[in-house]
Amino acid sequence: MTQRSVLISGAGLAGPALAHQLHRRGIRATVVERAPALRDGGYKVDIRGAATEVLKRMGLFEAARAADTDMRTVTYIKADGRPIATLDASLLMGRRGDDLEVVRTELVRILHDATAADVGYRFGDSIAELRDDGEVLFASGATERYDYVVGADGLHSATRRMAFGEVAARHLGAYISIFDVPDDLGLDREEIFFSAPGRMVFAYSTGPGTPTKIGMVFASPPLTDPRPRAVLRERFAGMGWRVDSFLAALDGVDDLYFDSLSQIEMPQWSRGRVVLLGDAGYCPSPASGQGTSLALVGAYVLADAIDKGDLAGYERVMRPYVDRNLAYGRKMAGDMVPGGRFQLAFRNYGMRTLRFNPWKRQIIEQVTRPLHEAANAVVIPS
Repeated sequence: MTQRSVLISGAGLAGPALAHQLHRRGIRATVVERAPALRDGGYKVDIRGAATEVLKRMGLFEAARAADTDMRTVTYIKADGRPIATLDASLLMGRRGDDLEVVRTELVRILHDATAADVGYRFGDSIAELRDDGEVLFASGATERYDYVVGADGLHSATRRMAFGEVAARHLGAYISIFDVPDDLGLDREEIFFSAPGRMVFAYSTGPGTPTKIGMVFASPPLTDPRPRAVLRERFAGMGWRVDSFLAALDGVDDLYFDSLSQIEMPQWSRGRVVLLGDAGYCPSPASGQGTSLALVGAYVLADAIDKGDLAGYERVMRPYVDRNLAYGRKMAGDMVPGGRFQLAFRNYGMRTLRFNPWKRQIIEQVTRPLHEAANAVVIPS
């Protein structure tokens, strides 16, 4: 019998996770990645609920747990840097049981190392054309034929565009940027949040000697021609705290991430031999904190569906889970950036008084319940 074959576009999280599960099922997987090597950089990501069970079934949970950021505290501050409140990070972020938080780069390397010996990686290449009967023309000029082609190439998926045409992302009313600055804040597994109406800045470090990650989020309608550095300086100059020093460091930043908070909503994720996975098919936006979990669970479910030749089964299992997390992402996008001074003052008061409240765990449990319900809203195939 001829071994079945799958081409996966994208060597981020979803692609290698799918390749891992396809290999276990005796299906040959090839991952093509436009970048010349695994991408460096990246921020911390959450793995919750059903996704932790997927990692356990993959045999990678312990490796991921060893890479946990072990963040200790979250501090909300005023414009002069004085603290409003300092809270336990695991409590505030609603971590339960085996939930993990890891730096994205670490998780990508864990997945890559677990598949490198068995999966063909084609770095520095990409899909140029999808032809009939599973034939693919690569940018390098090579042609190959596959049983399935999987687009796991993110929010701005080129595979999606080739197979489905232009799909407009749903703008959630804000933009986010993340970049590194030298470690001069003295943070050790600590995160700082500073907000003003329509703007929010956060800074964290996952340990001594590691770069400090700076995040900037601001409310905005879609920008027609965003120039990231100029936009950030225009929106955040004079905000307070140490924000101007972060803006001054932008010219030396090589790994600037800048994008809209957006979602991808599609009535179907497959067309013929082409199927979408993770952000390419159902990006919930960074506001949800669920993109990594959706990618891991989606990879596991899709591998099972490909093995059975039942892409409709992939949609049946994943659709309620995806819809729940998309709805949660829309809610959180509205909560990330305070809309006015009253809303901001109300939130700060709540944070300031929470640590003295004897019912604080119950309060956090109630607030984070929708997140955990969304994180577990799927039955993973056995």
